[in-house]
Amino acid sequence: MTGMSSTTILFGVLLIVLGGAGYFLTGGLIPTALIPVWFGLPLVALGYVARSEAMRKHAMHAAATLALIGCGGALFSLMRPPAEERSEIAPFLQAAMVLLTGAFVGLCVKSFIDIRRARTTTP
Repeated sequence: MTGMSSTTILFGVLLIVLGGAGYFLTGGLIPTALIPVWFGLPLVALGYVARSEAMRKHAMHAAATLALIGCGGALFSLMRPPAEERSEIAPFLQAAMVLLTGAFVGLCVKSFIDIRRARTTTP
C-alpha cells in the first residue's frame, strides 16, 4: 500500500487544484468553490502519514472514509435542485469532485481487497 500513500497525496493535490481553480474562476466571490480544498488538504496529510508502516492502515482507512464523505456530499449537491441561483461552474466542480473522490475510493477498496487476498494466500 506504499503506492497508495502517493496516490492519496496526488488525489489530495488534484482536489486542492480543483477548489482553487473553481474559486478563482468564480472571481473569488463564491467561497463554497473551495470545498474540494477542505477535502484535499487532509488527504495530502493522510498520504504523508500513510508512509509510516505503523500508521498506514489507519491513515488509508481515514482517507477512504473522508473521500467517501466528500463523494456523497458532492453527489448530493449535484443532484439536488439549487435553493438559490448558483454559479455556472458549480455543477462542473461538483461533478469533478464526485469523479475524483469516487475514483479514489474505488482505488482504496481495490487496494484493501488486494492486501487481504495477499494475506490469505500467503502460508
